[in-house]
Amino acid sequence: MVVLQQLVGLDAPLACTLFSTLRGPLSLPSRAARAVSRRLAPGGWGTPAMWQLGGHRLLAPAVGLRATSTAAVSSCRAVMLPRFGGPEVREVRPAVGVPSLKPRDVLVRSRAVSINPLDLRMRSGYGCSIFEPLLPLIIGRDISGEVAAVGTSVSSLTVGQEVFGALHPTAVRGTYADYAILSEDELTLKPPSATRGILGDIYGPWYILENFVIVQDASAIPFAALTAWRALKSTARITNGQRLLVLGGGGAVGLAAIQIAVAAGCSVSATCGSQSIERVLAFGAEQAIDYTAEDIEVAIKGQFDAVLDTIGVPETERTGINLLKKGGHYMMLQAKTASLADKYGLVIGIPAATTILLKKQLQYRYSHGIEYWWTYMRADAEGLDEFRRLSEAGKLKIPVEETFPIAKVRKAHEVKEKRIIPGKVVLEVD
Repeated sequence: MVVLQQLVGLDAPLACTLFSTLRGPLSLPSRAARAVSRRLAPGGWGTPAMWQLGGHRLLAPAVGLRATSTAAVSSCRAVMLPRFGGPEVREVRPAVGVPSLKPRDVLVRSRAVSINPLDLRMRSGYGCSIFEPLLPLIIGRDISGEVAAVGTSVSSLTVGQEVFGALHPTAVRGTYADYAILSEDELTLKPPSATRGILGDIYGPWYILENFVIVQDASAIPFAALTAWRALKSTARITNGQRLLVLGGGGAVGLAAIQIAVAAGCSVSATCGSQSIERVLAFGAEQAIDYTAEDIEVAIKGQFDAVLDTIGVPETERTGINLLKKGGHYMMLQAKTASLADKYGLVIGIPAATTILLKKQLQYRYSHGIEYWWTYMRADAEGLDEFRRLSEAGKLKIPVEETFPIAKVRKAHEVKEKRIIPGKVVLEVD
């Protein structure tokens, strides 16, 4: 079971489930108007808890309140995945059960959830060897919203606080819903800038609109940034003065990695497409190489202490290995574990992935003197707190290019899948 957790990045409960299985049989103005009306409607999704409790008087946020371990709601609207397939398989169901909270759980009223590539891949069948027995699923990992209830052992969060965070990749009840359940260490407070109006003391619709926009931005950060954080901070342990190469710096994980590394005092180079060159440089990279027009190994001078490969194909692996210093760390996001398990089943696929990983680690350690890793997103309270600080200081941002109401999740997936939009796509939960 320990091997399952380390190799696949599973949380402990799902690892136990799999282990048991293995042992047994096998338009801005209109958006602004909607945002304002939703926030001002008494009892609406955007109404602060103490506004409601105070007879619709504007009081302080409802910090300090605490619910029991039973969820405040028994059911809610959610986007369900009843089977694997294209964007058309998604179903918006009006009443999906909300489980009771465990002691360390937090119930979050969703305001916005961002779409990650993992969402599209899972919908299409990636990880089916793990998830098919658990259908129907709610997918989605990122979230920004308000604490609605907390478990009996939660100490760092209280009802009414605005938070953002992300679920583990193997979570079976995701964030595409009015309410999502995350553990305490998967959430942190949203930056204070999220509650500041753009007109100072005038807190009318402008205050509401600014808060609404920031909620969208906050939902785009956690999963991508935690993925980068695990690679850079937990695995490579980057420090001030080191050099980092990001292969695929134009995506959300790549941009997060650039900003995290720059904040740590590292010098960063990155590869990306021509359309992302300016953005990559603006986010802190000292050098941006168009991989479609230049030979990366010729264009980049010197070697690196760490390479984060967000692409994960043989060509980028070879390039990354060749550009590492002795003792450096090569980290790939596109690991083989889930794809091999899907192809051959859990019993054969996971041992096969383990063998491949161990072989590569030994091969590169002895031939190049470097460390080779497959890396996954993991919850990290320290990382989330750092993202909050960096976001507040304007040093961490994941661009949001478009938003859709959650009822139009099919259209949002189609747009993202066709790569019509280069940046993050966010679902508004109204």
